[in-house]
Amino acid sequence: METEPAGELGTTPRARMGAWRFVVWFGTVSLLADFVYEGARSVTGPLLSSLGASALVVGVVTGAGEAAALGLRLVSGPLADRTRRFWTLTISGYLLTVVSVPPLGVVGTLWAACALVVAERVGKAVRSPAKDTLLSHATAATGRGRGFAVHEAMDQVGALIGPLTVAGVLALTGGSYGPALGVLAVPGVAVVGLLLWLRSRVPDPRRYEDGAQASPEATKAPATRSTPASAAARARRLPTAFWTYAAFTAATTAGFATFGVLSYHLVQRHLLAPAWVPVLYAAAMAVDAVAALVTGWFYDRHGPAVLVVLPLLAALVPALAFTDAVTVAVAGSLVWGAALGVQESTLRATVADLVPPGRRATAYGVFAGVVGGASLVGGALTGALYGVSVPLLITVVAAVQALALALLVFTGTRRRR
Repeated sequence: METEPAGELGTTPRARMGAWRFVVWFGTVSLLADFVYEGARSVTGPLLSSLGASALVVGVVTGAGEAAALGLRLVSGPLADRTRRFWTLTISGYLLTVVSVPPLGVVGTLWAACALVVAERVGKAVRSPAKDTLLSHATAATGRGRGFAVHEAMDQVGALIGPLTVAGVLALTGGSYGPALGVLAVPGVAVVGLLLWLRSRVPDPRRYEDGAQASPEATKAPATRSTPASAAARARRLPTAFWTYAAFTAATTAGFATFGVLSYHLVQRHLLAPAWVPVLYAAAMAVDAVAALVTGWFYDRHGPAVLVVLPLLAALVPALAFTDAVTVAVAGSLVWGAALGVQESTLRATVADLVPPGRRATAYGVFAGVVGGASLVGGALTGALYGVSVPLLITVVAAVQALALALLVFTGTRRRR
């Protein structure tokens, strides 16, 4: 059995709160953090545009930000598994995010704003594999789909409040990004304080999963004999099912537009004033929360078959969002929110079910790295094609999502739990 460094995990004989309470408190951390960074992301497109960015630059920067948030987990995931410093990495990543956002509205130059956009996403890369691993232990007791869905829904409460706050301050200040993003420092401080308190209460969330190991799955020992060396080799490898699942997710993500490009279209075509963009983003986050809860509950009952909805939603986004009719374009952004809800909850729950605890942070890191490359492709693809031909953009995205759907069916991911 792996041992933990003193002061990180394994310091108490049991968790000092129930699994659901832990999920809710961790959800509160995410709520406050989303207040901060989703408030900023809701105006990334218009902010960069105001500093002289083109649609291609917005697409590349937002795509690169997602690639950083996901690709760097190839390092942070294995680091978390190797050091077992899950709480330390989680707190450090959140800290980097909350200090990157408030200066974003006052830097005044495009390159500096782009750097801060990417730095905020790097903070997510640092924390996410460790955070998801801590959460996965508690969801072993609550139900993977339900636990991750409730956490994601609380995420989106913050993602609703943050953009609305930014929109309100923009309206009060005549469109000034400095104070609109500066107010986000307040929930940022609360994030760090709450994390430190939660760590003191539950230094070792693995106790939740240990308590859930009485399930039938835990008692199914392999019938074949194996040597300690072969067992150790298997423990170091990630399951084949994980890799096929990552391939499907990469394909569907490569055809998924970023909100930066969507909001760029809305402002450039004069469909929405910049102050209304965060309001729309907040509405998309509300749809995200509902989609996460619905698909999370379906996941616990029917397994990954629910993921068939993801390529369908992602293909529908550009067909609606890049029109010149404001109601249709707004509907496209709401569909984007629904697809994001599936991505941010059910996809993570599936990884926890495919990979054993000892390699789970590595799996989250590798999985995110694969998806990060696809996010960069998706951001650059939609940004570049937008400048060439919107019908071509819609056609290419539909073709990519058809490929993803075929891959999902072919690999049989929908039949696994």
